[in-house]
Amino acid sequence: MRAFPIVLFLGLAGCASAPPGEIADPFEPMNRQVHGFNKSLDAAVLRPVSQALAGVGQPAEGPGAMEMVGNFGSNLALPGKVVNSLLQGRPEPASHNMFRFLVNSTLGIGGLFDLATEDFNLPEVDTGFAETLHVWGFPAGAYLELPVLGPSTQRDLVGTVVDVLLLDSMGNVVHRDVARAGLAARLLSKAGDRGQFGSTVDSVLHESADSYAQMRLLYIQRRQYEMKEQGEVIDPYSE
Repeated sequence: MRAFPIVLFLGLAGCASAPPGEIADPFEPMNRQVHGFNKSLDAAVLRPVSQALAGVGQPAEGPGAMEMVGNFGSNLALPGKVVNSLLQGRPEPASHNMFRFLVNSTLGIGGLFDLATEDFNLPEVDTGFAETLHVWGFPAGAYLELPVLGPSTQRDLVGTVVDVLLLDSMGNVVHRDVARAGLAARLLSKAGDRGQFGSTVDSVLHESADSYAQMRLLYIQRRQYEMKEQGEVIDPYSE
């Protein structure tokens, strides 16, 4: 039964398309309402909280408390990335992330320390179920803005749901409470990212003439770059 809404949603995503160079946004009126809510929430809660978290437990050397929280959450997400790489027919990044998971789960004390990157040159190879769907030929579908989570597409939303289910299923490997703590850690680390990139977020969200259109464009360009969907696309955040 869990798969039924995913299949249905993917069917709807396939119906949403736009002419080349344009963004499919049939839900724009609803998206703009959600964007207004997210913008107010950011100003009232997320921005001050992220600014407060930015300096928490930051030592002169080594990872700070927020970085360790992020490391822990990211480490528990690695088995899901291994599964997705295999589903994409990419065994090399799958084995890379598996070795990374083993190193950080043992030598890195449950993933609190990223020794895989520092000592073994095994940086994370990021992927997710949205990329798996892309490899399988599913289009991005319509643009969406989700409450609290922000910009997305129909394909990315399905990918996020499945990735969360994969992370929750880690309860079959480690204690379920640990798996859910990993999810909470990833969410908390996002607040830390908001503080780290605060000036960039503020310029788009609170200082641009049309923050909705600006954020939509940057998000779609970023995802096209990550998925390599349009040939020689550029990373909009590279400059």
